[in-house]
Amino acid sequence: MTRRSIPALDRITDAFFALDTDFRFTYLNARAESLLKRSRAELIGRVMWDEFPETVETQFPDGFHRAMDEQVPVSFEVYHTQLETWFEAKAYPSETGLSVYMRDVTERKRQETSLAQHAAVVEAISDGVVTLDRNREIVSVNGAMERILGADREDLIGEHVEILPELAAIDDDDAVEIGRAITDIDIGTAETRRLEAPFTAADGTERMGEFRFVPIEDDAATVACVLRDVTDQHEYERVAASLHQVTRWLLDSDDPEEICAIAVHSGSDLLDLPISGVWLLEEEHGYLEPVAGTAGAHDEFGGLPRFYPGEGLVWEAFEAGDVERFDDLAAQEELYNPETPIRSEIIAPIGTHGVLMTGALEPNRFDETDVELLSTLVENTRAALDRADRERVLRERTAELERRTERLEGVADILSNDLKRQLETVAEALEDGEERRSSSSRTQSDDDRGAADDWQFPLAEDSVETTLDRAERLVDDVKEFARNASSVRTRSRIRLESAIEEALDGSRLDDDAVIVERPATLRADSDRFVHLLETAFDDVASRSRSRSDVTVWIDVIGVEDADRSRGFFMRDDAAEVHPGTHDRLLDPSTDDETAIEGLGLALVKAIAEAHDWTLSIERGSEGGTRIEIRDVMTLEVPEPESTAG
Repeated sequence: MTRRSIPALDRITDAFFALDTDFRFTYLNARAESLLKRSRAELIGRVMWDEFPETVETQFPDGFHRAMDEQVPVSFEVYHTQLETWFEAKAYPSETGLSVYMRDVTERKRQETSLAQHAAVVEAISDGVVTLDRNREIVSVNGAMERILGADREDLIGEHVEILPELAAIDDDDAVEIGRAITDIDIGTAETRRLEAPFTAADGTERMGEFRFVPIEDDAATVACVLRDVTDQHEYERVAASLHQVTRWLLDSDDPEEICAIAVHSGSDLLDLPISGVWLLEEEHGYLEPVAGTAGAHDEFGGLPRFYPGEGLVWEAFEAGDVERFDDLAAQEELYNPETPIRSEIIAPIGTHGVLMTGALEPNRFDETDVELLSTLVENTRAALDRADRERVLRERTAELERRTERLEGVADILSNDLKRQLETVAEALEDGEERRSSSSRTQSDDDRGAADDWQFPLAEDSVETTLDRAERLVDDVKEFARNASSVRTRSRIRLESAIEEALDGSRLDDDAVIVERPATLRADSDRFVHLLETAFDDVASRSRSRSDVTVWIDVIGVEDADRSRGFFMRDDAAEVHPGTHDRLLDPSTDDETAIEGLGLALVKAIAEAHDWTLSIERGSEGGTRIEIRDVMTLEVPEPESTAG
């Protein structure tokens, strides 16, 4: 090194120093003084390893010795801990020592580290990524793109981007759109572009891809293309849209069984759930009754079971009210059927209506997407069943109002006809009496006229009492008949014999006219049930010649025969009514020659229906009339007391 060169070395931006063959400093430029924080005066003639012992543990000794011994240039990077700086050191040997240049490469190292991290991230993601240079040639390819295309990156790098649509079987129109998107990014007319296009994966399956194009700052590449497989998302959106159509089908039906059938078959077709079924709560008996199932469910089990309270996972999920997913039933305890071939299942309560259950023969068949879609289907099914219930209640109320209207019209007819007959009877009696008095006045003596003046109204005495009694009973019957037959007061447990005794006290039958074959108990509105019996007894009395020549037998039915509904019958030996009046007995609105007085058995029917019982009337096997009241589910016959031997 000459003195003439020193000023030039002081002007360079890199740190520069010179060492002799013993590694003593012979020169430092200003940048080196600043870097080493020592002046030239302090370091000239000093051995580097003595002044900077920390460098002994770095690449400096090996690199400098190699350059000196082999007389070859060396280059290496070293990190200065105290300065938190990366340097690139280059040493050039000569016969007199080493010339050393040191450049701060911290920013470059930071960029390289960042690029390495980005490359690691790009390599790890599931999206396919390729980068392109300005000539549309592929610069880099990540592993995901290799797997999507079924090609090695070595075979792709350097190829024109047109190879990608060819390998992925993308149609020409979509390939043109991809080319336009790359151009827009490359020339800066767009910061990002996104488009969707179908492609064929390496395994030959048809997939839907989302292509995104973004600019990048790289020495080699200018555009990055990211390919994401959105097939599942598209399928989810398709199924979700289809479920909206299913919802319309569900809401168009008012039949619960049809609604459930639509639900399970929609789940089978749209959600790929071939083993599915719906159970609805049977409110009277409190169990879950199967009402709809897929063909796969029936093929696998030959029929769906009924679930009673506390039985299996189905009942637990129904009571909890939450959708439950079971990935492996082999790990579950207290299964309804421990031998079931089902390994995984989802149980989704349909509100308080019941449950929808779907299963699979392999474990871990379902994921959160299945749960979400099935929950949507179940919620729509619940809404449809709620609507069906509301419409059923509305229909029942409408029908009940119509029945009440007909009943009240019938009552009006009865009042009109009965009172008209009573008034006609009174009018005829008055008219007859007036004629008799006029005739007596013309033909009889004064004494005879006095006797005529003593004439009394023909309906006095017994006939008046009977007429008033009939009128009073008619008013009571009308009040009872006009009540809402769909409701009763609180039901209580009553003894059949006690109710019969109370009814006989208020009826026109003698107490010994009724024979009770067997004692029984039932739950009913006590007052209305007694009124039912009393009205039935009065009907029998109206058909008998006298209170003493008629008998009524009462016995329970359906107790020994489980296939028949429980209830009781009343059979009498009174005169049978005219065959044409059977309908009239249960419908008082008839106005013809067969009409009977009062409400009769129509009132009995109204009270029975108010209790949700069923009434029928027919000719007795030995004459008379037989009335059956069934569906008395609470009727019980006490066990006979055992006699000690």
